[in-house]
Amino acid sequence: MQCASARYFLQTYGCQMNENDSEKIAGMLESLGYFEAESPDEADLIILNTCCVRRNAERKVYGRIGQFKRLKERNPDLLIAVCGCMVQQESELSVLRDRYPYVDLVFGTHNLHRLPELLRQVQAGGTRVIEVWESEGEVIEGLPIKHKPGFQAWITVMYGCNNFCSYCIVPYVRGRERSRPRESILEEVRKLVGEGFSEFTLLGQNVNSYGKDLPGDYDFASLMRDVSEIDGVKRLRFTTSHPKDMSERLIDVIAEGENICEHIHLPLQAGSNSVLERMNRRYTREDYLRLIDKIRERIPSCAITTDLIVGFPGETREDFDDTLDMVKRVRFDSAFTFAYSPRVGTPAASMQDQVPKDERMERLYELIEVQNSISKEKNQEMLGQVVEVLIEGPSKTNPTKHQGRTRTNKIVTFDPTEDLAIGSPALVRITEAKTWTLEGELVPDGEAHSDAGAISRHQG
Repeated sequence: MQCASARYFLQTYGCQMNENDSEKIAGMLESLGYFEAESPDEADLIILNTCCVRRNAERKVYGRIGQFKRLKERNPDLLIAVCGCMVQQESELSVLRDRYPYVDLVFGTHNLHRLPELLRQVQAGGTRVIEVWESEGEVIEGLPIKHKPGFQAWITVMYGCNNFCSYCIVPYVRGRERSRPRESILEEVRKLVGEGFSEFTLLGQNVNSYGKDLPGDYDFASLMRDVSEIDGVKRLRFTTSHPKDMSERLIDVIAEGENICEHIHLPLQAGSNSVLERMNRRYTREDYLRLIDKIRERIPSCAITTDLIVGFPGETREDFDDTLDMVKRVRFDSAFTFAYSPRVGTPAASMQDQVPKDERMERLYELIEVQNSISKEKNQEMLGQVVEVLIEGPSKTNPTKHQGRTRTNKIVTFDPTEDLAIGSPALVRITEAKTWTLEGELVPDGEAHSDAGAISRHQG
């Protein structure tokens, strides 16, 4: 279909699920004969894989598409494609259709697997193709995947979401929950282990719902246990959990699994019961605190991170104070914090008592200040500890340093040595604690042997 010199440029917006979709897009393109281009200027095909969780992501996409118009004018044979969550919204699809006629191909989340056929249609007909399925179909297995180089791999175990939180667009653009067959997942992990991958993260909009749509009683705890038992899996992680669906059995599996990392991302979203009810989260602050107690009882050194939204419609100062109170009680290791942003098509967008933007932002800054203080205090507790990290390569913030990640998902930077390969384990003594990162020094071999016995799986 393609000449040997055909090149693609793929840019991804949004969450790790989108990143994983892009790995499949890249895999399909390379199976068609495309090679990856380093920049849009060098590409014969440009694809933007989009996000719609927040309006700012959509603005970035439109700005980027506008930049490509110049490239299209210079090279009429250039193909431009837009896909992903954003185009599943009829309002945004109309904008693309009407205002950006030079976009050649538009497809959604449900028909991503049809990319090769859609490209053929564009090339054969010389006209634009727009195909966005309104509802999800069956889970398509066996798509080629181009994983990023390294030792870490992300495995999607289920698609969609059934929760319909009142602020969230995901169920409308990703569809209902569909779990992949366990054997397909296990076989994918085994294959990747054979290719040299050793750290795996299982992905889903709500992984705790895995298996509910499959026959039998095989659940996410069972899947975690089975993946952890595959030879060659050095570390196992997962994201994201919904508090209402997290089982005690899953907590037990994490506690007992030697290679399952002690880090749980557990979105709270708000600390006020009245706000949680309007959000349709289906748990209370008391439920959440009981769950935190269970986690910390079984996994004492577990790092807990979260998502928080401030300024949700109807949120009073008292409601916001409840969120601050929960942050201080739970003492999250870190948090993704957001000021509420209305999404067209969600129930919250039409709710009464929308909080003015300036109040939302004031609360956001206050929340960030409280959480950052806690994050730094939590990191300072690690000063002097020796932790095991897996080497990830040069630091993204300081190229003269290398970085690794602890089991609790904390970034540690240190001076590199020539004998440490990417993906290899190293022991690092923490010497400095910052809000978002740790700094340390590699423990010499002699000390490493004496320290290793004192390092439990619940440290770092």
